[in-house]
Amino acid sequence: MNRYTKVNTLKGTYYTKDYEKKKKNMIKIRKVLEETVRKFFKNRDAEVLVYFEETEKEILITPDSPPEDIKKYLGEKFLG
Repeated sequence: MNRYTKVNTLKGTYYTKDYEKKKKNMIKIRKVLEETVRKFFKNRDAEVLVYFEETEKEILITPDSPPEDIKKYLGEKFLG
């Protein structure tokens, strides 16, 4: 299962994904589009870690989470 991170800042939100580079043994973080995250989430192949930068609060949302939580933290587009 893919894990994406939704980062909420005072200026807006963006999604990231961690990629492990096996040759250099390090983790690279890249920004991804919301559409990409939504596609994998609807196919039940992704979980999203919602991170609030100002409070440092983290919430894990999976496809099995209650619909109210999905709508609240990710938006209506992720339901379905």
